[in-house]
Amino acid sequence: MKLAELADKKVHFIGLGGAGMSGIARIMLARGISVSGSDAKESSVLNGLQTLGATVFVGHNATNIGASDILVVSSAIDKNNPEVLAAVTNGLEILTRAQALAMLMSESKSIAVAGTHGKTTTTSMLTVALQQAGLDPSFAIGGMINRGGTNAHLGTGEIFIAEADESDGSFLAYKPFGAIITNIELDHVDHFPDLDSVYKIFVDFVNSIQTGGFLIAGIDSPGVVALLAKISRSDIEIISYGESADFSISHISLQPNAAHARITKLGKVLGELSLSIPGGHNVENATAALAAGLKLGAPVGELLAGLSSFSGAKRRFENKGSVNGIAVIDDYGHHPTEVRVTLETAKRFAGNGRVIVIFQPHRYSRTAMFVSEFAEVLDIADQIFLLEVYAASEEPIPGVSSIQIANAMASSKVKFEPSMIEVVTEAAKIAKSGDVIITLGAGDVNLLVPLILQTLEEQIAN
Repeated sequence: MKLAELADKKVHFIGLGGAGMSGIARIMLARGISVSGSDAKESSVLNGLQTLGATVFVGHNATNIGASDILVVSSAIDKNNPEVLAAVTNGLEILTRAQALAMLMSESKSIAVAGTHGKTTTTSMLTVALQQAGLDPSFAIGGMINRGGTNAHLGTGEIFIAEADESDGSFLAYKPFGAIITNIELDHVDHFPDLDSVYKIFVDFVNSIQTGGFLIAGIDSPGVVALLAKISRSDIEIISYGESADFSISHISLQPNAAHARITKLGKVLGELSLSIPGGHNVENATAALAAGLKLGAPVGELLAGLSSFSGAKRRFENKGSVNGIAVIDDYGHHPTEVRVTLETAKRFAGNGRVIVIFQPHRYSRTAMFVSEFAEVLDIADQIFLLEVYAASEEPIPGVSSIQIANAMASSKVKFEPSMIEVVTEAAKIAKSGDVIITLGAGDVNLLVPLILQTLEEQIAN
C-alpha cells in the first residue's frame, strides 16, 4: 500500500497509548487520516490523541475495530487479543508498528537512529538541532522531547527522523536514506540468543540503507567496530564518530548538570559543543546528531546552537524535582551498561551527597542473563532498593527474581523490597539534603516519583 492510499482509510491501533504507536497515530491524524485505537488503561497520551480527533477505547473488545480498514498492532499485543481475532475474521490488512511507520517515512528523506543504547536521546537531539536550523523535520521517537512535549510531529520539510528499535528485528522495514548506530551490545535476549544474532540483524539493517545514503557509526563501541568489519557495501558513505574518528571528540569536560567538548572533523575544528544535560554518553549522542545534521545540509553553527538548547527527553536522567535539598531523578535505564552510565552521572550530579536507587529490573529473560552484571553496576550507588521484576509481555521464569541480584551484592548496601509503598517510605526516610533518589527501570517504577516527592514534603511538615 502506498502512503497516498491511506487518505481514505480508517486505521485502528491496538496498544494506542504506547510510545511508538501513539507517535504514528499522531502523524496519521495530522495527515487527516481517520484513527481509532484501544489500550488497556487510560493515560494522558490517550487523552491527547482524543483531543486531536482519534476515537479512543479503554480496554480491548472485538467491537472496537468498527468499520476499520487497517489494523496496526504493537508487538506487545497477544495474537489472541479479541481485536486481532476480529480483524483476521473481517479480513483487515494488519500492519506491525514498524510497517506503519515505514509507510509514513516512505516518501521522505528518512534517517533511522538505531543502537542498543541512546536511541531516544540521539533521535531527540537530531530533531531539535534540525529544528534550530529551520528544517522542520517530521519525527517519530520512542519518548517525549522535553522542549516540545511530544514524541511525534508531521513537519513541512523533506526529512523524517525515526527511532529504530532493534528489539524484534522490525526496523528492517524502514529502508532509510541515512542511519545512525550508536552502539551494539547483547540485549533483548528473549529475541536474540547471542551477540552473533545481534550482529546479523544489524548487518541486515545496514544493508537496508538506500544506495547513495550514509551511516553514522559510533566506533567507541566495540560492537560497532565488529559490525563495520562485517559490512562490505561501497555504495553508502560510512562516517565514524568517537574519541578518534572522522568526527573526533576531545577536550571533554563533564559537570554535574552539563557537558562540554570540542568536535573536530577530519582534523579541522568544527566548534565547541556545550550541553545543558550531563554525561559523557550525551556528548557522544550529540556528536552523532551533529554528524547526521551536517550530512543533511544544516549549518554547523545552527546545529551546535540547537544541541546547546536541548533540555533532554522524558525518563532520560530526568530531574523531577527537589525537596529539602534532595533531588529526585527518573531514568529509563534497564540494561547493565545503561545503569552504569546513569549511576556514574548521578554520582557526579550528587557530588558529596549519596545516590539512593530504586531499581526495577525489566523482563525475566534480561534479569536471568545479567544477574552478575546488574549486581556489579548497581554497586556504584550508595543504597539500592530492588523491586521485583517487571514482566512486560513475558511469562515468569521459575527461579528468576530480583532476589538473585540482591544475593549477589553486599547485604549492607541492597534491600529487596517488592512493595512499592514500602520502598517509597524507606527511601525517603534515609535521604538527607544533598542526596539523590533515582527511580530506575523501563517498567512502571516512574509512577513512584510523585509519591516520593509527596513523602519528602510530608517529612518536612512533620
